[in-house]
Amino acid sequence: MMFPAGRFSLRARPCARALQALRVQHLPAQLCSARLSSPPALVPRITTHYTVYPREKDPRWEGVGMERYADEADVVIVGGGPAGLSAAIRLKQLANDRGTELRVCVVEKASQIGEHTLSGACLEPNALNELIPDWKQRGAPLNTPVTDDKFGILTEKFRVAVPIPPGLPMNNHGNYIVRLGHFVRWLGEQAEELGVELYPGYAAAEVLFHEDGSVKGIATNDVGISKDGSPKDVFERGMELHAKVTLFGEGCHGHLAKQLYKRFNLRENCEPQTYAMGLKEVWIIDENKWRPGRVEHTVGWPLDRNTYGGSFLYHLNEGEPLVAIGFVVGLDYRNPYLNPFWEFQRWKHHPSIAPVLEGGSRIAYGARALNEGGLQSLPKLTFPGGLLIGCSPGFMNVPKIKGTHTAMKSGMLAAEAIFHKVTEENVQSETAGIHVPEYEENVKKSWIWKELHSVRNIRPSFHSYLGLYGGMAYTGVFYWLFRGKEPWTLRHAGRDSDRLKPAKDCAPIDYPKPDGRLSFDLLSSVALSGTNHEQDQPPHLTLLDDRVPVALNLPVYDGPEQRFCPAGVYEYVPMETGDGVRLQINAQNCVHCKTCDIKDPSQNINWVVPEGGGGPAYNGM
Repeated sequence: MMFPAGRFSLRARPCARALQALRVQHLPAQLCSARLSSPPALVPRITTHYTVYPREKDPRWEGVGMERYADEADVVIVGGGPAGLSAAIRLKQLANDRGTELRVCVVEKASQIGEHTLSGACLEPNALNELIPDWKQRGAPLNTPVTDDKFGILTEKFRVAVPIPPGLPMNNHGNYIVRLGHFVRWLGEQAEELGVELYPGYAAAEVLFHEDGSVKGIATNDVGISKDGSPKDVFERGMELHAKVTLFGEGCHGHLAKQLYKRFNLRENCEPQTYAMGLKEVWIIDENKWRPGRVEHTVGWPLDRNTYGGSFLYHLNEGEPLVAIGFVVGLDYRNPYLNPFWEFQRWKHHPSIAPVLEGGSRIAYGARALNEGGLQSLPKLTFPGGLLIGCSPGFMNVPKIKGTHTAMKSGMLAAEAIFHKVTEENVQSETAGIHVPEYEENVKKSWIWKELHSVRNIRPSFHSYLGLYGGMAYTGVFYWLFRGKEPWTLRHAGRDSDRLKPAKDCAPIDYPKPDGRLSFDLLSSVALSGTNHEQDQPPHLTLLDDRVPVALNLPVYDGPEQRFCPAGVYEYVPMETGDGVRLQINAQNCVHCKTCDIKDPSQNINWVVPEGGGGPAYNGM
């Protein structure tokens, strides 16, 4: 049973007299002093994953063989997305040009390359031109050059057109509308032709370290574990992949990158990363309404001026009248009653949007978190034995709403920086990983840095009193005047997880019911994503403390996880016996967007990889 988002809540206060004093070390400061109202024995067990409950202390695991098979490569790349595949391709190009043997392995958690990829996407081809100059002859799926660029501000009933002069970030002249999953699959084909070893269906679950603390490689996920955390008869240990250098290109908010940030203190000299959630649908529309090559963006309604976000509507040229539509909501929003999914569904009813979709049919749905911190939020990119590439550290150009070209370029720069070091004959990688600080230096000399520096103040400018209009004014005045060379740098407003106000200080939002023509319910939407996980496995949405949702998130923030998740993973449901409610985690619904890990106000949710191959099965999203 699923309760309508935002309608089910229990505003009960935590018990005044705590049954057990417990200081939750991982919670934000305002919650650390709270006493949780129930001892562990009285709370239904939610988390069974071994990252929270070590198997060494579980008698059910006694006698189970835990040895891993280990393999050696020169370079291991985590993530078969634009950054990881570009790095792999560039490495093999360099090796083949020089007649050098180089083993490059890419592990990807999706069952097929490109299956977990989701983006708008409007692709700027500069990095592709550098990487594969003859991409047209090789059949790259860039079928839709941008022919028409429109931008508008929405009110509830009207649309105000805004011109996009050449030189502004939103101008898409020379770009291509693509189905990014298809493009990534094509990149995988190019990589395989060059001799890259691709391993889809294998999730990198753990970072391995040498005795000196440098990165040794990764271990893939174990399989054959029951939902209660016990071993099945078919349990198999993951394998280890050792490398001279490991590249981490997991995408936005990678779970291994989070560990690396802490271990190597990589975020010491940068601001907190800030994020948005992007929701997307693909529609087949009436051919008479189809304008191949048209790109449309809007800001404004249904969001208020203090909530960052906007929409896109791209007309594809893929042999049938397809449009890709999407809605982006900054995860620094304040009202815990806001539901990004329902904002998206409501937007489709705007008088300037609905006519395009009416009479059409929706064929795909998905969601993904996006890095929005930009230059101010980039961490240190190198550490002994490893590098961060792509959307993992956050190279997205926010006002352009583009990160594929910068992700690809970062992978290429990483490949060029490490190539000579990993191919030197006297390299000893058995006891220590290679450190390549030249990569970060090269990024700072590249067009990536210049591009991100020029737009560094646009996203933070939305935190002014004027909100949306302040950000637009900044873009139109200061960016236009200084071209990003203004002598100041604006700061972000802090972590997204700290931005929610208590529910008592906010007004609930009454979302209209879906009509089944333009707007749809959540579960039928998730069904279109092709999401599937082996159900008999520990939930990969883990809680550091199972008591926190009901004891803190529900009474203080009215259970925001039931609204910010775009896949219906989190539900507050009545207890089977007695009074009260419990949190239910429907992990099989998870589309791997990472929003819960980012926005949870108690920072109690930790996303880890499920069994390899699980998750969405996007077809060109």
